[in-house]
Amino acid sequence: MFDAQATDQLQLLFVLVSLLVLLVWGRWRYDVVALGALFVAALLGLVPQSELFAGFGNPATITVVLVLIVSFGLSKSGAVEFVTGAIEPLSSRPSLHIAVLSFIAALLSMFMNNVGALALLMPIAIQSTNAAGRSPASVLMPLSFGSILGGLVTLIGTPPNILIANYREEVTGQAFSMFDFAPVGGGVALAGILFMLLFGSRLVKVRKQAGGPEGFDIERYLFEAKVGEDSDFVDQAIGNLKDALTASKMDLVTLQSRRQISAVVNRSQLLRENDILVLQGSQEDVDSFTTEHKLALVSAENSTRELLHSSDSQMLEIVVTPRSPLVGRTPAEMRFNRRFGVNLLAASRSGTPHRSRLRDFVIKVGDVLLLHGEEEALQEALNKLACYPLATRSLDLKRGENSLPALLIFVAAIAATALGLVSIQLALGLASVVMVLRSIVPVRELYDGVDWPVVVLLGALIPLGTALETTGATQVLVGGILSVAGDYSPVVLLTLILIVTMTVSDVLNNAATAILMAPIAYSIATTLGLNPDTFLMAVAIGASCAFLTPIGHQNNALIMGPGGYEFGDYWRVGLPLEVVIVAVAVPLLLIAWPLAAS
Repeated sequence: MFDAQATDQLQLLFVLVSLLVLLVWGRWRYDVVALGALFVAALLGLVPQSELFAGFGNPATITVVLVLIVSFGLSKSGAVEFVTGAIEPLSSRPSLHIAVLSFIAALLSMFMNNVGALALLMPIAIQSTNAAGRSPASVLMPLSFGSILGGLVTLIGTPPNILIANYREEVTGQAFSMFDFAPVGGGVALAGILFMLLFGSRLVKVRKQAGGPEGFDIERYLFEAKVGEDSDFVDQAIGNLKDALTASKMDLVTLQSRRQISAVVNRSQLLRENDILVLQGSQEDVDSFTTEHKLALVSAENSTRELLHSSDSQMLEIVVTPRSPLVGRTPAEMRFNRRFGVNLLAASRSGTPHRSRLRDFVIKVGDVLLLHGEEEALQEALNKLACYPLATRSLDLKRGENSLPALLIFVAAIAATALGLVSIQLALGLASVVMVLRSIVPVRELYDGVDWPVVVLLGALIPLGTALETTGATQVLVGGILSVAGDYSPVVLLTLILIVTMTVSDVLNNAATAILMAPIAYSIATTLGLNPDTFLMAVAIGASCAFLTPIGHQNNALIMGPGGYEFGDYWRVGLPLEVVIVAVAVPLLLIAWPLAAS
């Protein structure tokens, strides 16, 4: 018979194993899975109900929220976009182009959210490579990896660093400071970027693909038809046309009536002579349909492109992010055109355009969508969709005026924290408030830059991490690990912790990895009488170095579609990169944070 403590430990380990399985499976979004695990743990009495939501008020969670708000303010003000002006002239020199993009991405990621840094640089990278006649795939993977590596250098560069610093404060009373991560993280980032420049960029799989809307080859499945005087649909409701198209496995994309292009088509509206229809379907189906219903097929080759490039509308490519409401749903389920006021013309995944019916396409993170509509409608839709554009947008005067104040506010916050004048939470909180008061970030957009699923994940997992220690489950895990590897040298154990953390982070969210691994690493170090800071720093490095899969880090997922990458392309470059990281990180850890306990 198990005693009460052993029963609690077994139940908690079962909850955590189930959590990990569901997170890897990916059937449900990670924040929903984490909340479910938290509630189950509370029902089992493993997490006190009075502390059920303590994770949401944890300093680490608050810090992540504030970092995201300030990063959004920097992006909104245009403060970092001036730096990117020097990139495009270098596009004709591939090695220098990749080097500048990677180092700028790393520099930005030291002080702002690395997903935001990638979102700023990705459109510039794509446009500059297209202009040089090269595939975006040649630069997007080095760009993504550079942005991830840059986050290793500072406290606010990546959520795992914030979590590790907070955990250290909980167990020792003192957190890591802003630049405590720099001696190891900086060396690893530099070594990783140099590897990518000298060797890794040659391992990137580059497939032939056109950039921009041309890459969708829309003339092959978008056709323009004209309603003639003898057509079956003259003076008929558009709903009748749409029903007929659905029965023939086609769709009405947009309608031009009296020189007005409509993204939202009312089913009761009547079709008139000379109305122009843009139909989506195969060449054979469209030919058959237009012949049967006496519609004049204007052109099967290039007239559609001219219509979609009219003076009052434009096309825009976007990449689907993890927080987009589109993920896991089809355009038909979302009623896309009506809900967002723009036309969805095409979609592609891993660089391959979707050829079947677009209305039934299940959208995933990293997919690239081609939208059409008026400029204001596209901008509004972009905000609602929480997606990133793959084209640079002009910097308006107001944003330009706000760039310098935004930079000064941010630098002041970082300096105050680095000098120990105030806590990181207070400094970033004051910076957020001042940005609102200065109208750098409008009040209505204050929380738009926050990745709420990640915040919910942190709030749910932190109490579970605490339960690992209160139930004694951490010691059980540590005992099991030491019974197997306890005879190895401390350096080997440190290396194993680093490798295991990196491996787990390749399939789990990096914040979840840090929360689960930090107590284990700390307990191993204290049990053996070693410096726990060395092991905690190893977890911080390992949790952020996810390069083997597109699911290990949001940045890897975001570049998958625009770069035309496949799942296996990541480990092809990521595996040797992670070997380099381990080879560089372990000596730096031993030098900067000696194993002998102080």
